[in-house]
Amino acid sequence: MATQTTTGRAQKSRRGERRVVSNILRGSIGNLIEWYDWYAYTAFSVYFASVFFPSGDQTAQLLNTAAVFAVGFLMRPIGGWALGRYADRRGRRAALTLSVTLMAAGSLIVALTPSYGSIGVGAPVLLVTARLLQGLSVGGEYSTSATYMSEVASPGRRGYYSSFQYVTLIAGQLTALGLQIVLQQVLSTSQMEAWGWRIAFVVGAAGAIVVLWLRRGMDESESYEKAAESDEGRGTLRVLLSYPRQCLVVVGLTMGGTLFFYTYTTYLQKFMVNTSGIAKPTAAWINFFALLVFVLLQPVMGLLSDRVGRRPMLIAFGVLGAVVVVPSLTLLSHTSDPFYAFLLMVGPLAVSSLYTSISAIVKAELFPVSIRALGVGLPYALTVALFGGTAEYVALWFKNAGHESWYFYYVTACVLISLFVYVRMRETSDGSPLEAEAGAGN
Repeated sequence: MATQTTTGRAQKSRRGERRVVSNILRGSIGNLIEWYDWYAYTAFSVYFASVFFPSGDQTAQLLNTAAVFAVGFLMRPIGGWALGRYADRRGRRAALTLSVTLMAAGSLIVALTPSYGSIGVGAPVLLVTARLLQGLSVGGEYSTSATYMSEVASPGRRGYYSSFQYVTLIAGQLTALGLQIVLQQVLSTSQMEAWGWRIAFVVGAAGAIVVLWLRRGMDESESYEKAAESDEGRGTLRVLLSYPRQCLVVVGLTMGGTLFFYTYTTYLQKFMVNTSGIAKPTAAWINFFALLVFVLLQPVMGLLSDRVGRRPMLIAFGVLGAVVVVPSLTLLSHTSDPFYAFLLMVGPLAVSSLYTSISAIVKAELFPVSIRALGVGLPYALTVALFGGTAEYVALWFKNAGHESWYFYYVTACVLISLFVYVRMRETSDGSPLEAEAGAGN
């Protein structure tokens, strides 16, 4: 009898783990499509900048597209609030489905918008409209996805499973870059600039249909279902403001991490083309392989955080990140060698993985289930809008002003501020609300 009981428990445990993996995969694939759509903009902007804006020098046109990129980020706090509130009140699955629908609409608008030469100022207006929809979507996707993955993950392996948020986030960027590389091989530069870039946004909109079907089969998290029995205070700003320390911790730990991340991912391709003088196709290949290494590091670092804790890894990121920015970007600005440029990109990305792999779980561990999606989403989205979303614009502004290197010190200063927060914060994996909820369910 004892043997049968043990076997039954083992089978139940395996079924439960398979269900966890299934839910993580369904959530992750949707996350991948959303971030593919988001990054397709920056990957292909080197080709469509002249389509939406009047003729001018390359830096001026890229500055305009970077400004629109930043505008999209300004919607992320609204998305973090609106969809975070929706996720806390109506469920994680419903919010994830809504966010991917918004992203698909934005991509379709970009794909179908005529050029500036055809409709004048209407072209950049429609581009901004599409980017606002995508910003709203991403603001809600991050918070809800981070919350969902942390809640459905197995106790003791939350760092590992939650790391797949950035696995798919980066995989979305890799997919956009991969499509760009394929199109560069089959289309001429003039074809890419005329209409080839539109293919990327059509692919993104189509992919959303598959995601909608997949997300219909996701389980709602048990933590949310138990909390849904009580409507009191779920997803309201009033309750969120009763956690001021946690909100400030999210802002502080995100500031340096997000600016560092966007510097070495979305901006670096433009930096290689515009500053280092590396050809666009070569820069795309460098970015692709560096990001491929980066994505493989995420689950490794997430698993490590389950062993050593979150705080030591954040401190390591703060120290190494502050040290590496100025020399890596300075050296990169003076080289056109592809292999050397790859090393100067992949090294800092390895440092960034100490932060990105656990970014989602650290935030989720700070808040109780009734306010978790809003707590993760709103302060994070505000910080990303201010620092991550403006990274390209600030960098190009410094370059246009003739002081490009000042941007390197700006990034370093923000990482140092976050390092101060990492040193002062507690270890979030010890006694977190997530673990208390898991214990209550046993």
